[in-house]
Amino acid sequence: MRWPWQRAASGDQLVLSWSGQALAYVRAKALRDGGFEVLQLGVEHQGSDSMNDFVERLEALQLKGCATAVMLRPEQYSLLQIPAPVVPPEELKSAARYQIREMVDLHIDDLTMDVLHVGDGQQKNNPQLFVVAAANAKVRDVMDLARAMEWPVNVIDIQETCQRNLQAALAQRAGAGDRADACLVVSDDHQALITISAKGELYYTRRLELPEGFLALAWSQGSEAIVEAPDGYTPVTEYVPDYAGAGLAFGSPAQQTEADRAQRFVVELQRSLDLWDRTWSNLPLVGVRVYAGERSAEMATWLSRETGAAVSAMELEPLFPGLQATPELERAICLPLLGLLLRSESRVP
Repeated sequence: MRWPWQRAASGDQLVLSWSGQALAYVRAKALRDGGFEVLQLGVEHQGSDSMNDFVERLEALQLKGCATAVMLRPEQYSLLQIPAPVVPPEELKSAARYQIREMVDLHIDDLTMDVLHVGDGQQKNNPQLFVVAAANAKVRDVMDLARAMEWPVNVIDIQETCQRNLQAALAQRAGAGDRADACLVVSDDHQALITISAKGELYYTRRLELPEGFLALAWSQGSEAIVEAPDGYTPVTEYVPDYAGAGLAFGSPAQQTEADRAQRFVVELQRSLDLWDRTWSNLPLVGVRVYAGERSAEMATWLSRETGAAVSAMELEPLFPGLQATPELERAICLPLLGLLLRSESRVP
């Protein structure tokens, strides 16, 4: 997916997100083997600084003027799924724009949008489209900072496709690039993102709202304490994921034990895996990769036991030398940005 801002790139690659007055960034150098050496990584909050003062702070980090690619965070856009309109390819975007006009809160003219086929786009029965819709004001906010920093922005992408790039690279490295696999990333304490891809194409994505304090929960206790679904959960025979990004609420922490909250997350993850098995039976999952910062290995062991799937921790260090030396907290926030480096459009010729 290519957004309508294309400029020449040169020098080291800078990939970043700018949301909620927080700039997350990674500066890296392309390697001959296709990987990237991480040179600089961090998170800078504007806080009470004026924009001029904030820009001066970023200039002191030697970030000014770098060739730049931008990733929008999930709170900056909606990701919708619709039946693919039966129109010529050149009319696809305008047809999708008309189709989603009742699905968004803003007037359609106030949105920047793009489309992406679900999977390889070759499905004969009920082909689908992902539609990305971002408020023009959100995009302008990003570009205003880019102009102040003299960043030539060559790509604007979204977190789901960046995550797909990471899992595709890992699958290729493992010799399973033609198989379907899932990736679950917890990059903050509020939301997890699951994506399923095959042959480098995104087939499925869902945002899971996390219970309060999820990263501090004793996850393994949930598997021993809960046999049935927690009170208030009504099993359903079919689940349609919320591609608008609203996710699922887990209820008030006061009404749930720690075990309840951990197990509810497992229930929602299992729903996604079950839906995949029913919908894409011709593409069985080879496994699930997870990232949860310092607790990635622990999460993999826990979810493997709970779901019966082959779950492993994401190991990105071989693709990104220098990543291991970065602070864990900042690495977690910046990790989705690494997938943006793997876009061929964002690389220096």
